Amino acid sequence: MHEWQSLSHVRWDCKYHVVIIPKYRKRKLYGEIKKRVGEVIREVCRQRGIGMIEGHLMADHIHMCLSIPPKQSVAFAIGFIKGKSAVRIHRQVLENKRVTGLHFWSRGYCVSTVGLDEETIKRYIREQEALEKSRGEFNFEK
Repeated sequence: MHEWQSLSHVRWDCKYHVVIIPKYRKRKLYGEIKKRVGEVIREVCRQRGIGMIEGHLMADHIHMCLSIPPKQSVAFAIGFIKGKSAVRIHRQVLENKRVTGLHFWSRGYCVSTVGLDEETIKRYIREQEALEKSRGEFNFEK
């Protein structure tokens, strides 16, 4: 069954498929760097309360499935991940071997929602309406 998360006044399940790439799409993510970059990104996500459900590093991009709480915007969360991880990658992984600045990621990103199946939603709505009618709690047709 589907697991919902909750905050004080909301039950939520906000998942996003995110793809980010290194600056100039350089093939930097391999070997020991690949492992350490993955650890850095997981730690940054944990620090902000973002759940990393799945992640896969390729040589020139990263695919992640993130669970972002509704109190954070997607743009803010991804900006935070990219900004903090770039600094940590330079300090911990690359050990300050940089030419200019602490740039690691490109400016853009790709994001799409990972929602429930449309048929599942339709069935849920039909079942809730039937349940409410049987209880007599609420009826739109009155």
